[in-house]
Amino acid sequence: MSTKPETPLLDRVNTPADLKQFSDAELTRLAHELRAETISTVSQTGGHLGAGLGVVELTVALHAVFDTPQDKIIWDVSHQCYPHKILTGRREKMGTIRQQGGISGFTKRSESPYDPFGAAHSSTSISAALGFKVAADLGGHSATGHGDAIAVIGDGAMTGGMAFEAMNNAGHLKKRMFVVLNDNEMSIGQPTGALSTYLNRLYTEAPLQDFKAAAKGAVSLLPEPFREGAKRAKEMLKGMALGGTLFEELGFSYVGPIDGHDMDQLLPILRTLHARATGPVLLHVVTKKGKGYVHAESAPDKGHARAKFDVVSGKQHKSPSNAPSYTKVFADQLIKQAADDPRICAITAAMPDGTGLDLFAERYPSRCFDVGIAEQHGVTFCAALAAGGMKPFCAMYSTFLQRGYDQVVHDVAIQRLPVRFAIDRAGLVGADGATHAGSYDIGYMANLPGMVVMAAADEAELCHMVATAAAHDEGPIAFRYPRGEGEGVDMPERGEVLEIGKGRMIREGARVAILSFGTRLGETLKACEALEARGIKPTVADARFAKPLDRDMILSLAREHEALITIEEGAVGGFGSHVAQLLADEGVFDRGLKFRSMVLPDTFIDQASPKAMYDVAAMNAEHIEAKVLSVLGVDLLDKRA
Repeated sequence: MSTKPETPLLDRVNTPADLKQFSDAELTRLAHELRAETISTVSQTGGHLGAGLGVVELTVALHAVFDTPQDKIIWDVSHQCYPHKILTGRREKMGTIRQQGGISGFTKRSESPYDPFGAAHSSTSISAALGFKVAADLGGHSATGHGDAIAVIGDGAMTGGMAFEAMNNAGHLKKRMFVVLNDNEMSIGQPTGALSTYLNRLYTEAPLQDFKAAAKGAVSLLPEPFREGAKRAKEMLKGMALGGTLFEELGFSYVGPIDGHDMDQLLPILRTLHARATGPVLLHVVTKKGKGYVHAESAPDKGHARAKFDVVSGKQHKSPSNAPSYTKVFADQLIKQAADDPRICAITAAMPDGTGLDLFAERYPSRCFDVGIAEQHGVTFCAALAAGGMKPFCAMYSTFLQRGYDQVVHDVAIQRLPVRFAIDRAGLVGADGATHAGSYDIGYMANLPGMVVMAAADEAELCHMVATAAAHDEGPIAFRYPRGEGEGVDMPERGEVLEIGKGRMIREGARVAILSFGTRLGETLKACEALEARGIKPTVADARFAKPLDRDMILSLAREHEALITIEEGAVGGFGSHVAQLLADEGVFDRGLKFRSMVLPDTFIDQASPKAMYDVAAMNAEHIEAKVLSVLGVDLLDKRA
């Protein structure tokens, strides 16, 4: 590991108020130190790197011009908040970022008064900024007071429709607020769609747009080259439908584009806007993701998410893989299915790498679609593809699919359209914490009429479920799988089509049956080894389906055992609740069956390793063992002894 960088100016910063003591030249040097500090920190902890490096100068400039925490800086998504955290009193805690008991990798209200609004998903910042402004006008109480509201949103997040809904409302209300469009021509993946093209055209065709009302009369505050640029832009706009037209039609005064890495541009323009703005303003800054660190700048993802790495070489310290990742298995199997069926196509929402669809796109580019951060559109797009005779696979993270749930209900389920939902990041995911935990998709999918819901117990089962989804044309079907490596089981060359609604018996036993849905099956089998040492041999079954349930198998397990335990990597209201409903409807409880359901607890679990998070959830092997002993009363006997 490299030694810590020298940071004499940063060492004098405890809160953003300390930035007021620095000259503009010193603020520029401070930005260089902050970039070096960010690189050094992430090299030791891992985490999101590229986004933060792209906004170092912007972070310094915003905190130098505005008065936080009274003024609210709201970072959209907030992958880019590491430099912000360093400047806002959390520098000494950065070594704990994204770790158990440490600080979050995203903004978090409970962590700091400088985080006025938590984030981790996209396109929410403009709505939040407007909410703060209206709250201030209505006399709402804020512990840090009310001032300006500044939303910092990337061009990727701007593809989310919610951003434009908020801008439309903000333009109508005419509240003084600031939206900083951080245009790095890239979200997590490559830029997608017409908006990216539009922003690029603004940059290439118009170096500096008219300041409009926000800076009228204040051009003299700009450095000399920009005074002339602003005058030229004003003349140019008289005869051209260019520049900020789109944003101005939404009621915003548009300023830019400007170089987001040039403090000689950022500082005077922000000061001008701060002094003169009377209504909503959009400042368009162009930045470079991964700026200032060559290994991030040259990476395909611009250093978006990194394991621990060596600063000099950029080499990441990743543990060797013992088994293929579930995401890779899904992508490989989908490619094989698509080779035989030209109707198969794949859709994702700005996560081609994360969902494995970058591999599919390399093979079948005409059948792969990245719709941007627009899950609602993505789901309805899939619905119409299905109605048009295609076989769409909608590949989204569990927590991202939540944003398209209304469309899942109305556009897919009600119309019984055969959209295949590949739900990645099921269950607890580790360092990203509660915001990315796939806790709810079992419940929100399984309660829809006609929806088939599967969960893979291991990577071989995932192969079968991809094949099953490809063959299923009777209505919508979903299959879920976790982040990370598989179990290391033997893999089939091609998946087999499963019988819908049929589970599988794993091992025969007596007294107690454990019915697993998803990848807790591995932990269940570990628990059984410990239980056998006590002379207890549970029956184990893999449900495979939460909907439709394997009624015959479940009722047989209930009939032949004194106790039945279900386990799933999801919140209450999912698989176990459906099993309980079946047992109640069939009168099984009237005959004295002992029933327990192991689900995620009714709380948000903070970041840690997945194992540690499942310890908190009490869903690892030792907890399953304890549940079996408890339901059989063995723990009580042990305590008496």
